[in-house]
Amino acid sequence: MVNPRDREVVRRLAAQVAEVAAHPAQEDRRRRWYAHNALQPGRPMIFCSPEGAWSEILPASVLECQDAQMRSWEYGLRMRLYAWEHFADDQVVDAVFSVGAVTRTTGWGLEPIDVHSGVSRGAYTWEAPVKTEADLDRLSYPVTTVDREATQRLLDLAHDTFDGILEVRQHNGFWWTLGLIGEWARLRGLQQIMLDMIERPAFTHKAMAFLMQGRLSWLQALEDQGLLSLNNGNHYVGSGGFGFTTELPAPGFAEGHVRTRDMWGFAEAQEISGVSPAMHEEFVLRYQLPLLERFGLNCYGCCEPLDRKFEMLKKVPRLRRVSVSPWCNRAEAAEQLGAGYIYSWKPNPADIAAVTFQPDRVRAYIRETLSIARGCVLEIVLKDTHTCNNEPARFDQWTRIAREEVDRL
Repeated sequence: MVNPRDREVVRRLAAQVAEVAAHPAQEDRRRRWYAHNALQPGRPMIFCSPEGAWSEILPASVLECQDAQMRSWEYGLRMRLYAWEHFADDQVVDAVFSVGAVTRTTGWGLEPIDVHSGVSRGAYTWEAPVKTEADLDRLSYPVTTVDREATQRLLDLAHDTFDGILEVRQHNGFWWTLGLIGEWARLRGLQQIMLDMIERPAFTHKAMAFLMQGRLSWLQALEDQGLLSLNNGNHYVGSGGFGFTTELPAPGFAEGHVRTRDMWGFAEAQEISGVSPAMHEEFVLRYQLPLLERFGLNCYGCCEPLDRKFEMLKKVPRLRRVSVSPWCNRAEAAEQLGAGYIYSWKPNPADIAAVTFQPDRVRAYIRETLSIARGCVLEIVLKDTHTCNNEPARFDQWTRIAREEVDRL
């Protein structure tokens, strides 16, 4: 039984979200995201995602609810309201409350042993379980199972809490990336996968083929069970940006049964930033392509610099959004991507995390990028901001500067 006070708290916040969702600015933002994702000319889109710094912006002390589930919902609602009130970006606030299915997904049969630093949000290393080629035979494909009763209880609670204020929807999400190489690094070891590409190429190919087949089987099982959800609206896709598009779902879509071809897909390869384009293609991309082939539109890349690899990445089917990380040559990205792909620029988050925030430096940096990427379909995604040095107003300043510079165009 939910504490009546907890229910009152989240309903009050939900009513505030609904009020914000009715603001005329939301429809304008939606329209611009649809045009942006269709590669139509327009002002660059801006999105601020504080990520790890949310704990400094909204510390746990601000929460009023006692129940763990209600505290989680309270936090999500507060985040939506804070972003609207503080960030001069293009996030859309809608009157929807999403609830995911209660599921359990197995791993690959062998699990790495994490060794943490002991510092909150600190670094860690891990003991990789695949020591020899024989260990590949001990791996198994991932399997997802659903607790239907627990899922229904959660949906019932959401309806009881939010009906009449927000529209409750079930929206499932099972992955962030289908990059594969990150999973192999966890199983084999980050340094070891680099050595294996040279010393044990056949073994690496065998391992990557196994992971690819495992994920293909897993995706098909999710589709067959009706567990997939559309991400063609106000949904975070790739490593930044939102999914608003009229190009999805694909022809033949039947309401209530989402296929991978009706969705945005995403892969990246951050763990092999240092390898050549040829090795990237041979050991990673060739195994990602069958996965990405299943999706209606695709995103590629996150923090890795892709400036030597853009030509290779054009082999990705229906590629639409490409990450331009802080370590990427921005001019090369502009030349290679042009107006044919979304130039998803990730500014360096060090400006937010630094000891001293420097507005003039931020302005010059953004202005320079806007000049470099002129003619591109540009989005500015401030993310990987794991601290703001306990000065949340930095996000307000950063996004306000970005808005001023974009509006100068």
